Amino acid sequence: MLRAALSLSAAALLALTFRPAPKPSTTPPRAAAARVPVVVELFTSEGCSSCPAADEVLRELARTQPVPGVEVLALGQHVDYWNRLGWKDAFSAPQFTERQRDYARHFGTNSYTPQAVVNGRYELVGSQRSRLLATITQAAQEAPATVALTRTAGHLQVRVDQLPAGTAAATVLLALTETGLSSLVGRGENAGRLLRHAAVVRTLRPLGPVGPDGRFTATVPLTLAAGWQPAQLQAVVLVQEEASRRIVGAGWLPLAAD
Repeated sequence: MLRAALSLSAAALLALTFRPAPKPSTTPPRAAAARVPVVVELFTSEGCSSCPAADEVLRELARTQPVPGVEVLALGQHVDYWNRLGWKDAFSAPQFTERQRDYARHFGTNSYTPQAVVNGRYELVGSQRSRLLATITQAAQEAPATVALTRTAGHLQVRVDQLPAGTAAATVLLALTETGLSSLVGRGENAGRLLRHAAVVRTLRPLGPVGPDGRFTATVPLTLAAGWQPAQLQAVVLVQEEASRRIVGAGWLPLAAD
């Protein structure tokens, strides 16, 4: 019986050894599905004791990208109205306070921190992780415009087309964000705490309106301030309806040196 078993194994091995190789497939490989961008704007401040938890949630979502088929684009915007309460946030700017107030007028709410705004359509407390995940998933169901970014020496080329049907007048904006930033807070509600931030918006500016044909192209100089770390920078382009404040498309490109 043992000899018979050995002979059978040898025969099987011989058959495997001389089995003809399969013919190569003539079907081209499928391209990876594009990830749907969803923009999460977090209005935050180093002077707010409730904000570090929201920063941590957004940092984790941007790092792990837990929603299948979705690219969470984090825009941490530090407002300046907390600065008078004992600690001046070095990343804060009046521009971000005014952007949040503009959203508040649209949503019919007051400005508060930490506030998350998803694709300009939904607002919620930024530390509510499960609700934020559900909102991101919901926002991803809406087909976005096509936004393409490429980089040449010292410039960023931006192209927008294929806007969703029914899109009203829209403006294209460019944000530069930096990750890996932190602060040791000396005063105020977070005194003595080391705060680690989600991607901080370093600059946010309009590039121009989308044309009547639903297209936009521009070549934008990339001007980086001293002290910014190129390896941590990302360009994020938003296509935002002027009246509704809905973000109908977004694109992103890391700016790390080649």
